[in-house]
Amino acid sequence: MFGNWLKTSILMAGIIALFGVVGAAIGGKSGMLLALLLGGGMNLFSYWFSDKMVLRMYNAQEVDAASSPYLYNMVQGLARNAGLPMPRVYIINEQQPNAFATGRNPDNAAVAATTGILQMLTERELRGVMAHELAHVKHRDILISTISATLAGAISALANFAMFFGGRDEEGRPANPLVGILVAILAPLAASLIQMAISRAREYEADRGGAEICGDPAALADALQKIDYYARGIPMPSAEAHPETGQMMIMNPLSGGGLAGLFSTHPPTEERIRRLRAMRGG
Repeated sequence: MFGNWLKTSILMAGIIALFGVVGAAIGGKSGMLLALLLGGGMNLFSYWFSDKMVLRMYNAQEVDAASSPYLYNMVQGLARNAGLPMPRVYIINEQQPNAFATGRNPDNAAVAATTGILQMLTERELRGVMAHELAHVKHRDILISTISATLAGAISALANFAMFFGGRDEEGRPANPLVGILVAILAPLAASLIQMAISRAREYEADRGGAEICGDPAALADALQKIDYYARGIPMPSAEAHPETGQMMIMNPLSGGGLAGLFSTHPPTEERIRRLRAMRGG
């Protein structure tokens, strides 16, 4: 648990530093100070409200035992196995099979699954996926992923502002326009690299923890294999509109191609499957 809080602190510090760099490009020393204050405020806001923001981005609809007994009761049983409070359960109307967890701690957690994953996976496979998401909750990974998703988007917006409206040097004079272009390219890339460095190891741990929660490593391995196959051919418009949130999913929703696929925050699916099958010899 201490390790996750350390990772969260490193992420927050890195994101705030990026805010300062972009702010300096926009308005020199005063711009850097303003951006640092903005970054600190964004971190506090993200801690309390980023889960609601992400769920709204995906137009996720909360369900209960009456409206979706199949998914709700499954999550309830798995949460009991994991020794976790019952999280809120959401469904996202997207055909790509995918799922994620969000929230600042186990007492304020939510899990979300797409309609596509509910249709394509067997009950056994879906149990493996939802157990993976509950492992993220148990490991308190959800705070890291949710904060990084919202703040990476804010950095991209700030960097675009630097490119289109120019910047100032330390004397307050207009800066070279190339500086704004470089900031617009490099700042979001740096934010993505921070996300990537933290996310890859976290997915392996959630796979292992999810296999233990559901008691069936092969089920999660089968689910990952099927999700990887279908996710490549089915676009996810919500994720395309908010690419910074892609690292929250069990499978990279942007893996269909393009630059986003080159900087995936997820480890190779083949290696994830190999590790899971090795837990019980296949």
